[in-house]
Amino acid sequence: MSQSVKPSAEQFLALAIDNDTATTVALFEQAGNWQERYRQIMLLGKSLAKLDDNLRVESAQVRGCESNAWLYHSEIDGKHYFIADSDARIVKGLIALLLIACNGKTSNEIRAFSPDHYFTQLGLQGQLSPSRTNGLLALAKAIKLAAE
Repeated sequence: MSQSVKPSAEQFLALAIDNDTATTVALFEQAGNWQERYRQIMLLGKSLAKLDDNLRVESAQVRGCESNAWLYHSEIDGKHYFIADSDARIVKGLIALLLIACNGKTSNEIRAFSPDHYFTQLGLQGQLSPSRTNGLLALAKAIKLAAE
């Protein structure tokens, strides 16, 4: 993933996601129905900072997403960091879920990550439209490819 414009190392390290995977799974398990899970996704999306307009470039767009989604990657001290955004609120929340699972991880940890298993644990498997599922899998694939 090579972009001509790229955030600084400080921007990658400044991404603060309060939840870890276990906390996130527990939060979604407590959500009794799809509407509550949907609300959690939207709240997580709000926690991600908006990507600067100068970083919303075609070379950073994730192919396979129906909505516009941008992804940046940097490896710092053997760990992989990502900055991502979307113009769709639900996609931004799904991005946050992926970043919770993958940001600050090693190549081996990201390689071992199973998006299908993770989204099943979250109770989202089968709840998303086919186009959202395809976009989500495209984002997960882009993260895995960047971390190779």
